[in-house]
Amino acid sequence: MIDVQEAAKLIRDMLPIMDPDEDYLTIVSAEESIAASEARRKKELEAAHANLKALTRVLEAARNSSTRPASVPSEAAHIAMVNELDSSRMALFKEISEKEALLASKESELSALKDEARRLEVYDPAAEHEKELDGTMLRLALYKGLGFEPILDKHGKLQKMLVRSTSGDIRTVDLTTGKSDFDYAQELWQVANS
Repeated sequence: MIDVQEAAKLIRDMLPIMDPDEDYLTIVSAEESIAASEARRKKELEAAHANLKALTRVLEAARNSSTRPASVPSEAAHIAMVNELDSSRMALFKEISEKEALLASKESELSALKDEARRLEVYDPAAEHEKELDGTMLRLALYKGLGFEPILDKHGKLQKMLVRSTSGDIRTVDLTTGKSDFDYAQELWQVANS
């Protein structure tokens, strides 16, 4: 027989090890997990049961119609048809599973595409491209394409402009004569169109 004092001492020694709050939370978490699992299982079972009822009705109808007139197929043909329906049912179950897996994959693909679309809506390719290009270099390339090539001095100041005219001649226009920008522009376009 266990001594009461010894049992009380053992219980006091065990108190720091026991945590009723943690044990309670563990039990509650396990109960919630079990309840969710049971709800899922019940839903799956109901769907399978409904499908089974529908197929059972078809099977029962086939059995009831087995006492058909002589113009209808024989019993062996009827059994073959029932077996074919059973096989068809199994094939449908398999196909439904495959379609559900495909649907899940397509939903995840759709989610990824939506994320990509949101990213692309925020993305501004023109601004990105503008960051990549130096604006001065782009303007110089455009001027050259139009037939104007700037000539800079050793300090980088614009001194002259080589102009390729529409007739194919190349002429130089001095830009240090003190004219206004408008006058220079007029002169450059006159030379280019000559």
